[in-house]
Amino acid sequence: MADPKFEIQMLHDRVMVRLEPETEERRSSAGIVIPATVKLANRLVWGEVCGAGSSVRAVKAGDKVLFNPEEQFEVEVQGQVYLVMRERDLHAVATQQTDHGTGLYL
Repeated sequence: MADPKFEIQMLHDRVMVRLEPETEERRSSAGIVIPATVKLANRLVWGEVCGAGSSVRAVKAGDKVLFNPEEQFEVEVQGQVYLVMRERDLHAVATQQTDHGTGLYL
């Protein structure tokens, strides 16, 4: 008999995020190559929301969000690593339309 499958549902104000894949190297605005081994202090990263609890108001599954990965909890599901955090730990959300945008686009 096969084991039953359980769907993951986020609770309250929790958000599950999959990290955007890091490129092996980055370039500064001046064109200087920065190797992937260089870690920048307090660097925020982008990720994609995979699930949101019922009390989450500003983001939904599929949104791209900006956050600090160092302050979050990791969980592995079927070989993929996700981060779990509170909605208030998100710094920004990238959407196609917004009322309070920065004028910058991904």
